[in-house]
Amino acid sequence: MNQTTTWNHSTRHHDSIGSVIRSYLQLTKPRIIPLLLIETAAAMWVAGQGQVNPLLLVITLVSGTLAAAAAQTINCVYDRDIDFDMERTRHRPIPAGRIQVRDALVFAAILAVLAFVLLALGANLLSASLAMLGIAIYVGVYTHWLKRSSPQNIVIGGAAGAVPPLVGWAAVTGELSLAAWLFFFIVFIWTPPHFWGLAMLIQDDYAKVKVPMMPVVVGDASTARQIWYYTLVLVPLTVMMTFPLGATGTIYALVALLLGGLFIKKAWALLQDPGDRDLAKELFKYSILYMMLLSAGMVVDSWPMTRSLTAGLLVHLEPLLSILPL
Repeated sequence: MNQTTTWNHSTRHHDSIGSVIRSYLQLTKPRIIPLLLIETAAAMWVAGQGQVNPLLLVITLVSGTLAAAAAQTINCVYDRDIDFDMERTRHRPIPAGRIQVRDALVFAAILAVLAFVLLALGANLLSASLAMLGIAIYVGVYTHWLKRSSPQNIVIGGAAGAVPPLVGWAAVTGELSLAAWLFFFIVFIWTPPHFWGLAMLIQDDYAKVKVPMMPVVVGDASTARQIWYYTLVLVPLTVMMTFPLGATGTIYALVALLLGGLFIKKAWALLQDPGDRDLAKELFKYSILYMMLLSAGMVVDSWPMTRSLTAGLLVHLEPLLSILPL
C-alpha cells in the first residue's frame, strides 16, 4: 500500500465546525507565531522611540500573524511526506488526512493575500513586501532548497525568522535603518543555537526521515561547539543596539548583558557535556525566554518615561562616578 493510499484510508471527517477550525489552526503552527510578533512589536517601539500608533500596531501584528500562518501552512504541505513518517508530526492535519493539500494551499494563499493587503493599506508597501519576502525565504530557501540538502539549512533559512523586526521597523518609519538591520542580524545569529538545541533533542526523528540537521550530520559535540560560537557572537551584537548605534538605552544594554551572560553559561554547560539531553532541552527553552525578554527590554527601554528616569539617575550618580579612580 503506497503512502497516498494510506493517507486516503486515514481520512477522517470533521464532526463539527470547531474541529475544522482546530485543524486549520494546527496547520499554522500557532505556538511559533507569538515570538515572531514579540520581535515585530519590539522593533516598532524602538523605531517609534517609545511611541507607536495603537491601530498601526494592531494592523502590523495581525498582518504578521497572517503572513507567518501562510508560511507555516505551506511548510506543512511541503513536508507532508516526512511528517507522516515521524511520530511527533504524523497527527498533523495533512498527513492525518483531515485536510487535503489543495485546501491547505488555498488557505495559505488567502492568508498571504490578506497579510499583504492589510500591511500595504494600513502601513506601507515596504513592510508588506518584506512580509512576503519572509514567506518566500521560509518556503523557497529553507523548506524547499536547504532543509533536506544541507546541515546549514537553519543558518541560511533562519533569515526568514529574522524578517519580522524589519517588517515592524518599516511599518513605523517607512524605511530600514542600520539599527533595523542589526535587529535582523541579532535574530539571525540567535536562530541556530535556538533551533539546534531542539534538533539535539529530536535528532532521531530527523535521522529517520534523512533530514540533515546539524546533530544528525556532525554529532552532538560539534553541534554544541557551533552553539557556543554563535552565542559568543550574539551577545556583543545585542549590546551594539546601544553602543555604538544608540537606538536603545542603558536599561536595554544591562538587560542584554544579563540575559546574554546566562545564555553563554548554558551554552558552556552544553559544550562540556554535549550528550546531556536535559542540558540541550534547558538551552532550547531558555533561548525562547531569552528572545522574549530581550525584546521586552527593548520595549521598556524605549518608553520616554524610562529614558527620563535613566537620565535622572545618571545625573545623580555623576558626582559619585567623578570621584572614582580611573
